[in-house]
Amino acid sequence: MIRLVLTDDHKIIREGIRALLTQDNSIEVAGEAASGRELLELLVHTPVDIVLLDISMPDLDGFETMKLLHENFPDVKVLVLTMLDDERYVYQMLEIGAAGYLLKDTSTKEMQAAIKLIASGMQYISPALTLNLLQKSKSTPHVFASQGIKKPYKELSKREVEILQLISEGHTNAEISEVLFTSKRTIETHRQNLLEKTKTKNTAALIKFAVLNGIIS
Repeated sequence: MIRLVLTDDHKIIREGIRALLTQDNSIEVAGEAASGRELLELLVHTPVDIVLLDISMPDLDGFETMKLLHENFPDVKVLVLTMLDDERYVYQMLEIGAAGYLLKDTSTKEMQAAIKLIASGMQYISPALTLNLLQKSKSTPHVFASQGIKKPYKELSKREVEILQLISEGHTNAEISEVLFTSKRTIETHRQNLLEKTKTKNTAALIKFAVLNGIIS
């Protein structure tokens, strides 16, 4: 059972998300918070695995809340759920410790899948957002020039490059497994190996690295 807390200053949104998530018996909504401060107070006596966190909130915004969560509850993973699709917000939230980033127009299925992947120790960014970041990096490479990209410590295999290209096109692990006629778990393993070989922390950083180093087109 994955225990999580919903954090959003709009009650109707919290109620809607709760209703959607309760359709999955492996996910339990252990509590709700209307602000960052309320969330931090709730976590003192409510152990959870994941926090679903909005960025635009009163009192403490998502960035301030994320930093305090990292300091006080380092084992709690954070999945950002927001309307903000600016790449700067994505990179900032991932940089300060978020495990995933979703937009509020995501589907129930994708939200449930993202929660499960993050609970298992992986990171997740919605494919649509990942594709947008890739397009941004192609058109404005100077935006990412100061990110300190390093060369891979190990060469990537032909299969890893194939998977990396498909990831950059916005395909999910399940879709890639169908294209390459292999299991979803095998794709997940390759994805993790790609992160380790390129010394990147998440999908967005992985794609940025691949584009800037000419690994994919």
